[in-house]
Amino acid sequence: MLVLSNKKAAFGLQRAAQATPSIPTAYLALQPYLKKNEGKTREDYDAEVAKIVIKENPDLIVLAGWMHILSERFLELVDGRKGLVGEDGVEKKHLIPVINLHPALPGAFDGAHAIERAYEAFQRGEIEHSGAMVHRVVKDVDAGEPIIVREVPIEKGEPLEAFEERLHKVEHEIIVEAAAKILDEAKVRMPPSYDFCASYRVLYRVHRHG
Repeated sequence: MLVLSNKKAAFGLQRAAQATPSIPTAYLALQPYLKKNEGKTREDYDAEVAKIVIKENPDLIVLAGWMHILSERFLELVDGRKGLVGEDGVEKKHLIPVINLHPALPGAFDGAHAIERAYEAFQRGEIEHSGAMVHRVVKDVDAGEPIIVREVPIEKGEPLEAFEERLHKVEHEIIVEAAAKILDEAKVRMPPSYDFCASYRVLYRVHRHG
C-alpha cells in the first residue's frame, strides 16, 4: 500500500504517516520534476508517476482528490499496452485497474469545481439534485465507465458548505464500495491457485482527501 501525492502538504500524506501501522508515502510534483529534469515533459512526469505506482505492485489504483489529469503515458503503462523494463532487464507489462472519485453525476460538471458549479446550477433552477460517482479512468476527464453512482439532493436555502459536507460523506462511502467491487471482480478473474488475500495491496493516490 502506498499514498502518493503531488502536493507536499496533502492531508492524505499526514494521515498515512500517522496511521497504525503507518502507510508508506511518496511525493512527486510536476513543476519541481520539470525544473530538475531539463527537456522532460508533462508526459514524462506521468510516466514517472506510473513507475512509482507500478513498483508497489498494487491490485488497484484509486484517485481521490487527485487533480492532475493523467495522460496516455500513464494509462498505457498501467493498463498493459506498454511494458516497463525492470532491474533485471526484463520488460514486464502490468494490468492495474484505475478508478477515480468525482463529486458529480455522470456527464454533469466534469472537471474541477464540480460541487460549486452544481450548487450554482441549482440556484438558477437548472437542476434539482447533484451527486457523486466513482468511475474507471480513461484519457477523457471524468468520462470513464461509472462503477457506483449516488444522487445527493440539494436542499432549498442551505448554504454551499452544508451541501458540500453531505456530498463528501457520500463520497467517503462510495469510494470504499467501489474499491471493494473492483477487487472482488479481480478476485473472480484470478486462477484458483492465486492467493488473493496474500496479494491484497491497494494503492491510494491521495491529494486532498484521506
